[in-house]
Amino acid sequence: MTASAAPEPILPESDDAPDLDGIDEAAELVFPARQTLLKRLSDVVCLPETRVNAFERAVTADLLVEMLREAQKGERLKVSRRLSRLNEVPHSLVRLLITDEPEIARCLIEDCDSLADTDLLYCVRNGTPLHHRLLAQRKAIGPVICEAIADTGDLEAVEYLLKNRQSTLSQAAIEAAVAMSQNALHLVPLIIKRLELRPSSAYVMFWWSDSDVRRTILSRFAVNREVMQDAAADVFAMAAKEGWNDALSRKALQFIERRQRNREAIKKSPYESLETALKEAATRGMTRHTAEEISYMSGLKPSTGAKILRDRGGEGLAVLCKATGLKKADLRNLWKALRRPAEKDGDTHPDLARVLLAYDMLAVDRAQTVLRYWNWSLSSALTHVMIRAIARGESFDMDELSVPQRTAMLAFAQDLKG
Repeated sequence: MTASAAPEPILPESDDAPDLDGIDEAAELVFPARQTLLKRLSDVVCLPETRVNAFERAVTADLLVEMLREAQKGERLKVSRRLSRLNEVPHSLVRLLITDEPEIARCLIEDCDSLADTDLLYCVRNGTPLHHRLLAQRKAIGPVICEAIADTGDLEAVEYLLKNRQSTLSQAAIEAAVAMSQNALHLVPLIIKRLELRPSSAYVMFWWSDSDVRRTILSRFAVNREVMQDAAADVFAMAAKEGWNDALSRKALQFIERRQRNREAIKKSPYESLETALKEAATRGMTRHTAEEISYMSGLKPSTGAKILRDRGGEGLAVLCKATGLKKADLRNLWKALRRPAEKDGDTHPDLARVLLAYDMLAVDRAQTVLRYWNWSLSSALTHVMIRAIARGESFDMDELSVPQRTAMLAFAQDLKG
């Protein structure tokens, strides 16, 4: 499958499907008594509640299940088609047929609106990848089923889920899709269209997205922090009175506060200001020491700063400069310090022009939100133990990690891959 091509349908559409009954009858032995009995038992199961009570229906369904276990394909297909039109289908019958061959299961998966989530979960757990892909295209799939399908790790099934406008993805399903998109970039344009996408997932997907998706992420998810700032306005004085001794509240307040540059780091720096550091780097080139100083003065951990400076697309540089109050001239100095081409054919290089456009479209507070989240997730969320474990290829139970930790692990793993 190419990155741009849509996946082929799993099975022919219902209207154009071949006459499977005819095919099966021609290839299989015909027992008129059996076929009549299967039809009659199906008739009983399909009777309305006014004609048959729940116990009679259940016993009939159990007998029908036993017959269908050894029935021929064409016979099972006929029953499946019949049941798909019912408002209530016995679970024992559903579970037998919904995990049958895809041609048979499809009737129930596509056309039976009365299936319970428990039946669909049974199909996810006991079906094949073909069943998962059929389920992913079902109308009105809920978040529980979407999450179960995403957990299978089947790329095509997840692609169908993302394309299904009637599906409702859970946060875990979105995170699974984002993780898969790192190695399947054709998923990125599908993920960015989903209304369920949240900033935490969008910010990490930013690192391997193309320029169009990056602009969408910055315009849609670069939110301001005014509500948080208003809510915590008096807490800063309280924390200062306590000497900033509580690490938990200190980290949260660092995310909320309006000031981005680190005044203490600027006082200790050999450079007079952040602008001066960038100007000198533009002349001499970016060294590791200069990169660390720029990170500290910008209120970032060196690991976050390194991630931004290594970013191939460059939009991360625009976020850094806008968030720290730097001007376009400073952004150009940073670009030059990283030895990136500034001109082409006597005009601004397209890559630099794209980054300057990202700078223009961002407001300072919104840029700070993105930068703070990167710094929070890429540094504070990852412990040294976790970083060493990731570098060694050790596995983690992702369910035990916080959202920032999962975000950081994805971004960190991308650096190791690159």
